[in-house]
Amino acid sequence: MATVPMWSAQETSGCDGRHPTLADRGVDRKVRRPILCFMLSAITLMMSSTADLRAEERTAKIVGLGAATCKQFNGDIASNPKVRRDYLAWAQGFMSGIILSRPPGVDEGLDLNPATFDLITQLRFLEDHCARNEPFDFSEAVEALYKRLRLEGKT
Repeated sequence: MATVPMWSAQETSGCDGRHPTLADRGVDRKVRRPILCFMLSAITLMMSSTADLRAEERTAKIVGLGAATCKQFNGDIASNPKVRRDYLAWAQGFMSGIILSRPPGVDEGLDLNPATFDLITQLRFLEDHCARNEPFDFSEAVEALYKRLRLEGKT
């Protein structure tokens, strides 16, 4: 037994050539209202889940010495050279955190103190980077150092 569709592809609801509406198809208001409510609920749910994703994409607030700008870093090390060690220690901890957050197989075994790019060289890298990029955050300089160390590990 063949099924007969409620409407055909050529069927229209009037002279304007548009497709038939639910009412044209014999669907009464009792059915249309729940369909409309379902569609609105689905749209609302999709929009709220998109907002949740956007909230998850935000980066964590940087605290400690890494929250300083490069300009502040430059001023701190000029007025008190011993604080360079504190900034470097913060940088090493931050980069260790980056390694821990990487997926398995990515940056495994990355040496944050390779013989070819020792801690003094890293500190000079941070100083040079911040001298050229004073408005940026110190943490961004550390991220640049991390990328440099990744290149060092590939050689």
